[in-house]
Amino acid sequence: MADEQKQTKLGSNPTRRDFLKLIWTGLGVLALAEAGGMAVAFSLPRIAEGEFGGVVTAGPVDDFPRNSVTPFNQGRFYLSRLEDGGFLALYRKCTHLGCAVPWEPTEGRFMCPCHASAFDAKGNVLNPPAPRAMDLFPVLIEDGIVKVDTGTVIQRDKFDPSQVVYP
Repeated sequence: MADEQKQTKLGSNPTRRDFLKLIWTGLGVLALAEAGGMAVAFSLPRIAEGEFGGVVTAGPVDDFPRNSVTPFNQGRFYLSRLEDGGFLALYRKCTHLGCAVPWEPTEGRFMCPCHASAFDAKGNVLNPPAPRAMDLFPVLIEDGIVKVDTGTVIQRDKFDPSQVVYP
């Protein structure tokens, strides 16, 4: 009789308890695999081309008139083309407390809505409390196309002509 019970548990006719144990074990393994997959996906960087954290293609040099500021919302920067034809990519974050700084074309400057800091088209501080000039992103010009590397932030105290990139 003991051999017959042993065969039932391990053989072709499992008990209800064995069946439920098998189902719960399988569901537990599946849940652990899903949690592990989510943890791996969460930890991997997801930088799509043309978005913040990667290289953003702004466009042909000729698309940007001299003395203009063009916003790139997905890249979180402004492309400033200076009067002499050079380019600066200004991070749209205020250096005071990190608020998003909009360009005011009627006033010809960036105005921080949080604490009234103001910056010129080169990113220099015109009105404190911002402690330093707006940060930059590296500008690359390849085959007449302007590209901005938003993965590298360049902190600076003030504008320097060596920061300008020319076509």
